[in-house]
Amino acid sequence: PHLPLDTDTLVATAVAERMARELHHDGVDAVVAPAIAYGSSGEHQSFPGTISIGREALALLLLEFGRSACQWAGRLVFVNGHGGNLDALAEAVRQLRDEGRDAAWLACSPDPHDASSAGLPRDAHAGRAETSLIAHLRPRDVRRDRIAPGETAPLSMLLPRLRSDGVRAVSASGVMGDPTGASPGEGKELFDAICRAAVRRLQSGHVTENGSLRG
Repeated sequence: PHLPLDTDTLVATAVAERMARELHHDGVDAVVAPAIAYGSSGEHQSFPGTISIGREALALLLLEFGRSACQWAGRLVFVNGHGGNLDALAEAVRQLRDEGRDAAWLACSPDPHDASSAGLPRDAHAGRAETSLIAHLRPRDVRRDRIAPGETAPLSMLLPRLRSDGVRAVSASGVMGDPTGASPGEGKELFDAICRAAVRRLQSGHVTENGSLRG
């Protein structure tokens, strides 16, 4: 209720743009495409404002996007900001790679082994982590008068019901975590940690079985 509908897109775009700037400094010609703003978000469908195109449609969209982009791009990396997209990303990237294209995807998440990010928040949805990120990236869009704690149980405990019944079944507000302590400063630290991890994964070139880059 307190964050914009394009939160995931905003974060992923900002990460991609930071990565491109760093690559340019290293002499690499990197281009950031306009974001694909709709994805597989069925778990949020009970909340007004949600538009989901589902896994199959997203996988096909990513596949055809990749086939087209790889006609002129030597390498393609999808920067993902939403967990619900993972199955579609894995399916599309595996197909692209099977067809001989240099494609991969990476998540907007800090490296768990990065000591400098050890104390940063990592809650699941609209909690302290995402709220801090948006407070840093686009502070005018954080509705602070509507910030309130949501479901604070560990995501591992919530996942079975979340997957079967959707987000509203585990959190009436959609918030998973406690955003009340969020701050722009913490958001900057988290954003920097995410970008460090993204660049490291990109530079490593190690692509896992599901098509993701790992540092």
